[in-house]
Amino acid sequence: MKLISTGLVLAAALLVLPYYSVSAAGLSSALDPQEQAIAAAVVARESQALALLEQTVNINSGTKNLAGVRAVGRVFDSAFTELGFATQWIEGAGFERAGHLVASYGSTGARLLLIGHLDTVFAADSPFQDWERIDEHHVRGPGITDMKGGNVVMILALTALKDAGLLDAVQVRVVLTGDEESRGRPMDTANRALIEAAVWADYAIGFEDGDGDPATAVVSRRSAGNWTLEVSGKPAHSSQIFRDDIGYGAIFESARILDTWRHSLAAVPNLTFNPGRIIGGTQISNDASGDRGTAFGKNNVIAQTVRVSGGIRADSPQQLDMAIEQMAAIVSESLPHTQTNFTFTPGYPPMARTQGNLDLLARYTAISQALGYGEVLPVDPRRAGAADISFAAEHVRGAIDGLGLMGEGGHTIDETADMRTLRQQAQRAAFLFYRLSDDDHHSAALQ
Repeated sequence: MKLISTGLVLAAALLVLPYYSVSAAGLSSALDPQEQAIAAAVVARESQALALLEQTVNINSGTKNLAGVRAVGRVFDSAFTELGFATQWIEGAGFERAGHLVASYGSTGARLLLIGHLDTVFAADSPFQDWERIDEHHVRGPGITDMKGGNVVMILALTALKDAGLLDAVQVRVVLTGDEESRGRPMDTANRALIEAAVWADYAIGFEDGDGDPATAVVSRRSAGNWTLEVSGKPAHSSQIFRDDIGYGAIFESARILDTWRHSLAAVPNLTFNPGRIIGGTQISNDASGDRGTAFGKNNVIAQTVRVSGGIRADSPQQLDMAIEQMAAIVSESLPHTQTNFTFTPGYPPMARTQGNLDLLARYTAISQALGYGEVLPVDPRRAGAADISFAAEHVRGAIDGLGLMGEGGHTIDETADMRTLRQQAQRAAFLFYRLSDDDHHSAALQ
């Protein structure tokens, strides 16, 4: 993005036509002169941001399309370089992914970690590949909200701060990962750049789309891990099932475990666990990816083997530990002549709902109200999945996510952005950066 003069007229700021109506009088009375300049800069840059978004949406960057992820990374690298950021590409060969883009700016002021990602869920051979204008306000495209739109909101906000002469008041480190949709392994290698940035930062701000509603933001996220049951039973003729010396077979045992889990834990708030795949019979096979398998069995033979795999999400480490312990205890109560191996593989940690996160949300909602966009409420954690910020949140004073471009249909061929939220989200983010640049002053102003 080419920089323009900082002499932006206030009239541009009054062109705001957001989700919520903003009057000229309301805008000018609520914002200080620097914020009026920021608002004007966002408006002036909006067409350039749209062009950047269209360019990146039209590049396939499914997680396993390493060349495509790198190509999108180069586009964003150029945008950050033009803003004066120092950029670095973290090669992903060590964790079997394309890599991450890290961009850094500034040496004084609050330390802000801004988080996005380059990859999407749409593979290189997906039929869903292109930017498509639906109507005046809506565009459909792969990754347009999840989350190339969020990356563009971030860049538009930073550009507005630069144009208003205010970017030097903060220190910024941007991490755009290349494996958010399918985590690289080993995970400690894949997450190193993000966690190092979080340890450095005061605040972490994520630009995912949350639940797609601009009236909400994310202050807590649930974990995302996987579990597996490998169940074995005693094979025999089906007519002999339930005998004391034969038992119940592997399928009945797996059914007992799953249903007891459901009865014991399904009512725990924000805890969910789902058996996504089950294979059972006399013989089963499982391919290397873990997503496909085959089974052989007959109706007159007691099933010898079952494999069940699924996911689990919890809203705190304590809740996750409780659930895994109780699930393991249920597994141990085996039906006669059955054995089960239960394994849990951690993935994304929970992002806890801390006071620091709530304080950051309070600042954000005050900004939104000053702009005339209304109150911003916390997202129900059941309505937002795991995300990169979960790895960063525990290391910072406050974390907030869901500040990206809004829309609906994420992870489907109907992924559609409401382009009216581009200006809105960029203005709110830019004001948040600005107000965090002077922590003591703006904290006092909010009291």
